[in-house]
Amino acid sequence: DASPVGPIRTKRFSKDSLHIIDELPAIDAVLLTHDHYDHLDFGSIRDLKQKVTCFLVPLGVGRHLEHWGIDKYMITEVDWWQELQLFDLYFIFTPSRHFSGRGAFDRAKSLWGGWVIKSSKHSIYWSGDSGYDAHFKTIGEKYGPFDWGFIECGQYNERWHLIHMYPEDSVCAARDAKVIKAIPIHWGAFGLALHHWKEPITRFVLEAEQKQQAFLTPAPGAVINLDMNTSDSWWKSYE
Repeated sequence: DASPVGPIRTKRFSKDSLHIIDELPAIDAVLLTHDHYDHLDFGSIRDLKQKVTCFLVPLGVGRHLEHWGIDKYMITEVDWWQELQLFDLYFIFTPSRHFSGRGAFDRAKSLWGGWVIKSSKHSIYWSGDSGYDAHFKTIGEKYGPFDWGFIECGQYNERWHLIHMYPEDSVCAARDAKVIKAIPIHWGAFGLALHHWKEPITRFVLEAEQKQQAFLTPAPGAVINLDMNTSDSWWKSYE
């Protein structure tokens, strides 16, 4: 629930998201980008904590997890540009143009950002929530190219354009970050803006095709692999 405090509630479109957690196997690590309600949910953490080995979180976010019963030794907090190794993977917490806070008195009490995940052969970039800015190009120059880039695309408005990208910005961000295949995210879970829920993906696909940016649009819950080159227009079957 992206708005857990009444009177207006913002439920997730899909109704089985918590049940999916029950079906997942043991999880080596959960990565968080920031502490907003649509990204850090008590019910999800409650169900995840019995099967997760560790949580990698921005500075200041660990306090929420500890309050919810997560052992502090399972939590690793990271700063912007900080790198750490886990198993045979490298994780880098990257900046974004956004903000944090879950209430009236904790704004900017924790960090926000995205994640780079690199192995010896492959690399993934998860943008986190962000407005468009020069950090995408910096991330691409430092850590790119990326096999996949999960790029924020949705919940935008002219009034908060500094912290959320238009779909056309999302395509530019993917190109700046040297993303080989872009996967638009943040558009098919909650309705947090005035635009129709399909508008972000429609605009993104059009812009990506015009800019010749390769992309994938998997349906929620779909399993995909690096060899896939075709996209599924699953949203066209819904109102």
